[in-house]
Amino acid sequence: MNNKIKRHGILFFLCFAFLSVMACSSNDTASAATKEETKTLTADVSKIDFEAKENAASVTVTTDAKTWTIASNVSWIQLSKSSGTKGTSLVTITALENTGAAARTATVTISSSESASIQISISQAGGTIVVTGLYPSYNTNPIADDAVGMGSTAAQLAAKMKLGWNIGNTLEATPGSETAWGNPKVTKALIDLVKANGFNAIRIPCSWNQYANSTTAQISATWLARVKEVVQYCVDNDMYVIVNIHWDGGWLEKNCTEDKKEANNAKQKAFWEQIATYLRGFDEHLLFASANEPNVEDATQMAVLKSYHQTFIDAVRSTGGKNAYRNLIIQGPSTDIDKTNKLMTTLPTDKVANRMMAEVHFYPYQFTLMDKDADWGKMFYYWGVGNHSTTDTAHNPTWGEEADVDKFFLSMKTQFVDKGIPVVLGEFGAIRRDLTGDALTLHLKSRAAFFKYVVKQARANGMIPFYWDAGNLGVNTMSLFDRSTNTVYDLQALTGLLDGLK
Repeated sequence: MNNKIKRHGILFFLCFAFLSVMACSSNDTASAATKEETKTLTADVSKIDFEAKENAASVTVTTDAKTWTIASNVSWIQLSKSSGTKGTSLVTITALENTGAAARTATVTISSSESASIQISISQAGGTIVVTGLYPSYNTNPIADDAVGMGSTAAQLAAKMKLGWNIGNTLEATPGSETAWGNPKVTKALIDLVKANGFNAIRIPCSWNQYANSTTAQISATWLARVKEVVQYCVDNDMYVIVNIHWDGGWLEKNCTEDKKEANNAKQKAFWEQIATYLRGFDEHLLFASANEPNVEDATQMAVLKSYHQTFIDAVRSTGGKNAYRNLIIQGPSTDIDKTNKLMTTLPTDKVANRMMAEVHFYPYQFTLMDKDADWGKMFYYWGVGNHSTTDTAHNPTWGEEADVDKFFLSMKTQFVDKGIPVVLGEFGAIRRDLTGDALTLHLKSRAAFFKYVVKQARANGMIPFYWDAGNLGVNTMSLFDRSTNTVYDLQALTGLLDGLK
């Protein structure tokens, strides 16, 4: 009986051990399966602080889950999308204007059936009382200075920027939208094309006034988000990018006058406080430019323009963060090299040293832009040593060739570059004329020679060349790319520009 008991006890123990092992194995298998099924779901921000005015922020959602949703617990938060799928997605979170005096909070939740949900905490400041006749301050959320990613001085940054390209006639198009002048909306594919063809810098001409409230100068959050999206395309390609206030209807650029000085400085301040705050998170790849081609004819008007530049610098710096160290660009009078050499003899002040650049443009008119002969002179079809016509001598150039390029560019080197202030050659180009046969062949050869020489001499004199591309195709245009197909349109011109870097 005792032996039976022992045998039964041993059998019981073995059975219990077997069942325990099986249970553990089953639990381990279940745990492994659960672990295998768990997906990741992340957002690149966990907290957003909005100003009282309508404003927007971008959030990047990344997941390996099949689907996800995003929702807010309040109606004053609007989302650009409500759901997404596997991969990386950009969501714009817009806070409507807070017209009340008290601050308010919200929560945005991102969920997936395959992962734990995540939350983004949102706060918005109380409303600002607008004083009649004055714009409110839009520097409502200045932050501590942030030098991370902002290590390059202007000269060091200029050395990294080899060749630039303008997204012309697009984000500055008026009235209405970026497609108002016939170009399609800017896509990442377009920026990829530009990068793949030898450019490492983009200039984004922008309008703002048409997107701003005429009473408060508050810029549409949707438009700020759109500009940021295009900037992101460039930065994601490791490209340097310039955002400016372009012609913008001429409110500043045709009014460098004493009678407009006070009102324009107020708008300049309001706009740049908003632009700078919204784009504050970008590192040194982003530069700001005060204007485009401000119309200045004399020292009095130059003094007014200098005040506009000073307002721009002060507004950007006041927002803090990376803007405390951002490289800034100020424009010469009419961005004309000769006028700049004569009139821009002093510069605005900046609380941070060695973070300022000057900007000029270069269009020797008769060769680059003139589209019909005049009684005072003819168009120049040809350009450069060895490229003059023996049969069409009336359209050979009499100025604006190599010697003039050397003289103009050297004057900028002496006036600015040698003093630690790089010069952005923000625009240059030359139209493709309506010619045929040998005249066309020589003309196109001349254009390529002009582009090569301008790029080469710009770099030699510490200037950063940005080619002007307005997107339109055909006669009397200067576009490099066909934006409707994202292909190279003018290979000869493009080759000329790239040859200038060799």
